[in-house]
Amino acid sequence: MAAKSDTAQGSSIAYPSVRPEPNPAVRAEPHPAVRPELVEGHRGASTGSARTGGARKGFDTSARTGGAGKGFDAPARTEGEVPSLLRKANTTLAEQLAQRVQERIRAHVYAPGARLPSVRAASAAQGVSAATVVAAYELLVAQGWVVAKPQKGFFVRAEHAFFGSNHRSVQAFTTTDATATIAYKARADLFTAAPQGTGQPVPATPLPTHANALIRGMFRPGAQHAARAQPSAGVLPSPWLDNTFMASAVRHVAGQMSSFALEYGDPQGDLGLREALSQRLSAFAIPCPAQHIVTTAGATHALDVASRTLLRPGDAVMVEEPGWTVEFARLAALGMRVLPVPRGPTGPDVETMQRYCTVADPALRPKLFVCVSVLHNPTGVSISPAAAHQVLQLAHAHNFYVLEDDTYAHFAPEHATRIAALDAARGLQRVIYVGGFAKALAPNWRVGFLAAPTNLVERIADTKMLTTLTTSAFLEKTLARIIGQGHLRKHCERLKTELDAARSRSVKLAIQAGCSFAAEPQGLFGWVDVGCDTERLSERMLDAGYLLAPGGLFYAERRPTTLMRVNFASTQAKQFWDALEAARSEI
Repeated sequence: MAAKSDTAQGSSIAYPSVRPEPNPAVRAEPHPAVRPELVEGHRGASTGSARTGGARKGFDTSARTGGAGKGFDAPARTEGEVPSLLRKANTTLAEQLAQRVQERIRAHVYAPGARLPSVRAASAAQGVSAATVVAAYELLVAQGWVVAKPQKGFFVRAEHAFFGSNHRSVQAFTTTDATATIAYKARADLFTAAPQGTGQPVPATPLPTHANALIRGMFRPGAQHAARAQPSAGVLPSPWLDNTFMASAVRHVAGQMSSFALEYGDPQGDLGLREALSQRLSAFAIPCPAQHIVTTAGATHALDVASRTLLRPGDAVMVEEPGWTVEFARLAALGMRVLPVPRGPTGPDVETMQRYCTVADPALRPKLFVCVSVLHNPTGVSISPAAAHQVLQLAHAHNFYVLEDDTYAHFAPEHATRIAALDAARGLQRVIYVGGFAKALAPNWRVGFLAAPTNLVERIADTKMLTTLTTSAFLEKTLARIIGQGHLRKHCERLKTELDAARSRSVKLAIQAGCSFAAEPQGLFGWVDVGCDTERLSERMLDAGYLLAPGGLFYAERRPTTLMRVNFASTQAKQFWDALEAARSEI
């Protein structure tokens, strides 16, 4: 396919020149940045305006606008939705309302600093007196969830200070799919380029205050066993992961516990597992001996250990955007300066990386680049060989390390392009490769690993000892047996087959619901454009019993967007897409 280069404000990215015919099911929507009702800080009348057409039913148009609109409770409900306030409950109406608002704050539907719906709007939406709403809000103030500002209203208590950042947009891409006619809309939301210019200090991005929203949902007791699958889930449904080989391996290793359980073991990790991982990496064209591998308590721990080894507070780190919200928050919590790098259809925007690397002040140049090359979260796209080569060249030229997170390797072809494979051709020098098993095997088995250049292995092992002393030899020996007997390979082949079928069903249902995809559907996640502000949509859907992953969660600085991430394995039911259509029509 021929390609063309679209240049916007100094950024050049290649996109396919052949565009599919418009899908009539997809509704064209303006970019949210030009819709004042979606912009952070925009003030609207509490009971109606020319924009809203007067007071509407429901609790809220948005946590930011404070206007009356649909969004908290709708009079018409379907079976399975959360009921309205109960007048015969064991708690008062004010306590029930306070609890409902608190749930939204916990889930970050109402972000820190956001204005709660006006008293009048809440009163009309719930059919209760203004005094009841005031009592609920005052209860939240007393509990520390909310602050009252005279003449302004009630606001969610802010958790962290924000710093400004400069964003600009470039045109997204379109492509075609071999199995279905899918509209990949040209959306500026997919890419957000970094601050322009060189020689100027690059502003730090804010500490995300929403990073734990999805994690709380994942860790909620019984969340994966719930009757209703959650579109925001970051893992496969529990029934998919059920097997007999894990219990068998546990029994086998348990019979040998007396030989290893009474000592800490090797700080680098169980040698048997590291040897099994070395063989597994060779299948990815990453030759890496066992002595260059360090095991960790999961992939997230591996990312953290590498960051703590290489960085000091104030260092600049490049991170793909959109990207995993926990990574933004984790680095910011360590005191790093997070530099967002737009993720495009073929990989990161290398020109943006180049600008970061050539700022006048050497102290402001990045020390690390964190990326997901294969089946990127949330877009699902994988890096191209050309882009991977460019990133590696840049790392060598500007002396920064690449921290490559291959969490989703289990669902990808072995021959997928990895930056580590290019670097390993001459021995790992600039790439630290990270892997884990939570997505494909058992989320609660916290076993991960990293493969590093020779000069970093001992430093990384030292950092690991400072954070966890060691890792579980029992779990590592069990995993080594599972890998060695071929159970993991067969299990992942079955998972890929099931996921392919689930993705096909979910994509068809999404298109029927009037949605489109901002990136070609691949892997576990879909980057879906629903045509309305997904922050507002997430509030509506929470009442219907669905926890969404709005697109704003995946940017370094939370902002309005019509995109959201879905888990293909958890969105195969038409019921979900019907509920989404209904909620969207009322926004």
